Amino acid sequence: MTAEELAGTAGISRTTLHSIERGNPATSIGKVFNVATIVGVPLFGVDDPSELIALRRRGEERLALLPARVDRPRRNDDDGLDF
Repeated sequence: MTAEELAGTAGISRTTLHSIERGNPATSIGKVFNVATIVGVPLFGVDDPSELIALRRRGEERLALLPARVDRPRRNDDDGLDF
């Protein structure tokens, strides 16, 4: 597959494809993932989609254990003075 064909299949410009090839951090992660899928690069080191689903579930289970929010200590501006 040529670069032009890959860009056309991914629905991006050749310039964007070149940015992906160079690792430009300003490139949309969705476009990077799309191109990776088209060329057969396994995402997250996982070839099997069912394994990726299992990894996601485990991550979601771990996130569920975290508190919904963390209260920060209140700032006291009186420097310990009682008046």
